[in-house]
Amino acid sequence: MRRTLSALGVAGALLAAAVAVPTAAAARDDHRPERDRATQRPIVIAHRGASGYRPEHTLEAYRLAIRQGADYIEPDLVATRDGVLVARHENEISGTTDVAARPEFAARRTTKTIDGVSVTGWFTEDFTLAELKTLRAKERLPQVRVANTAFDGRFEVPTFQEVVDLARTEGRSRGRVIGVYPETKHPTYFASIGLPLEEPLVEVLRRNRLTHRSAPVVIQSFETGNLRKLNRIVDVKLAQLLDATGRPYDFAATGDGRTYADLATPAGLKWIAGYADGIGANKNLIVPRDATGKLAAPTTLVRDAHREKLTVHAWTFRAENQFLPADFRIGADPNARGDVQAEYELFFGLGVDGVFSDHPDTAVAARAGLPRR
Repeated sequence: MRRTLSALGVAGALLAAAVAVPTAAAARDDHRPERDRATQRPIVIAHRGASGYRPEHTLEAYRLAIRQGADYIEPDLVATRDGVLVARHENEISGTTDVAARPEFAARRTTKTIDGVSVTGWFTEDFTLAELKTLRAKERLPQVRVANTAFDGRFEVPTFQEVVDLARTEGRSRGRVIGVYPETKHPTYFASIGLPLEEPLVEVLRRNRLTHRSAPVVIQSFETGNLRKLNRIVDVKLAQLLDATGRPYDFAATGDGRTYADLATPAGLKWIAGYADGIGANKNLIVPRDATGKLAAPTTLVRDAHREKLTVHAWTFRAENQFLPADFRIGADPNARGDVQAEYELFFGLGVDGVFSDHPDTAVAARAGLPRR
């Protein structure tokens, strides 16, 4: 994609303002597997698969992401009534499956409080795996990604084991390692209803011999307590997710007054380094946006995290204008593609160790322009 001069100027100016931020290569341990081992370049994490092109969290979305060159595929994990981990963005599934159109499940529509928020719909924990397998996935953003709706009704809800199997099979056929980067969704909530996520997650990893330190696995969470628990029971890499606002729900539930902003400080990062190997940071924590959506000066988060030997994976990169900073939008259509290439170049220049992308092919293309180390 061709970039406008204004976009190039903005990216260059922001990088110049951040010259004190060292590159990841200067700040990390060279053996860290969270970067491309062959080139020591940033990794590309397929956010819910190639979700810009196929309904998210389907085997086809993950398969396409691998075909596009992603290093890791990312399943969000929730539990079924019989304790099986499946890949869905949320445990409420009316927006990502055809459950609302299934009369046999109409009576299961209900209202629950999830992480302090009232939510009405259909929930994975009220279905057995066999029942969920009768549902079909659909596009979560049909007004934004109209082309993806052509695939509605074609794909099942996959289990975590099926995602692991796909990564292994595709990796073998392509002669490269494909990692899995699972996120535990609402772990405090699931523990409260007797369906904790940690044990079945570790069991799948053990069954697949993926519990060693060098395994191509990174477990992530917006909460801290379950990551600290996982740190005691499994030796794979862990990543603390940090949002630009709010706080981890386990903090809210236990009265801990710290926020994500607090965890993004040098003191907070030092604390995170006691149990995790990296952070998954909202892009706005790295390069904030002003009230008009334009980019402001970069923060020192990348530098501060690297000083604690934490890798930094930024989320989420999407090609459509409405998800891009105003500086990189092209035209007035919010659903048209903007200059996502310029956004990647900005963040790669700031030294991030990886990016979560809905359009993995665009991230792979941007990374291809980086010098090999």
